[in-house]
Amino acid sequence: MQDEKIFDYGPLTGLIGTWEGNKGKDLAPEPDGTEINEYHETIIFTPACDLDNAEEEKLSAVHYVQKVQRISTQKVIHQETGYWLWKNGTDQVIHSLTIPRGLCVLAGGTVAEKGKKTVFDVEASSEDKEWFISQTDFLQKKAKTKTYVQKLILDGDTLKYSQTMGLDIYGREFDHTDNNILKRK
Repeated sequence: MQDEKIFDYGPLTGLIGTWEGNKGKDLAPEPDGTEINEYHETIIFTPACDLDNAEEEKLSAVHYVQKVQRISTQKVIHQETGYWLWKNGTDQVIHSLTIPRGLCVLAGGTVAEKGKKTVFDVEASSEDKEWFISQTDFLQKKAKTKTYVQKLILDGDTLKYSQTMGLDIYGREFDHTDNNILKRK
């Protein structure tokens, strides 16, 4: 195990820990309209490593696991795992994630200090060659994710996020949105 104290996690440092929130709102597509779910979730960020790509690009990474449950039934409606990476010495961040439906996203963007807040903005597109979305053949045909946009706002022990996945599903375009406010445990 690597000693995370010797690594510079930069703006990712504030994410490390366990976060819980019960104010989640999920706007999801249904064949005949829209479904709104209230949810609670836990996200656990752990130090991963720092690394060099081709001995040139220096990155720091934190790993996370997210579990989302519908408040009304406690049913798990979403699980996700991935990494947030920071290109050391820059304002560039990368969010790589996997959802167990046959969907992977590699989103890129920036991180900025705004007063006491740290703001992460990333996005990806199924048409972009650098920041892209990879999905199974079934999803390509029946529930294609075309765009991914996410914003995290870190303010001390509060983490607020919003994300939108632009979908082509049920014969129409739909913006599947999620947002929540989490507190560090």
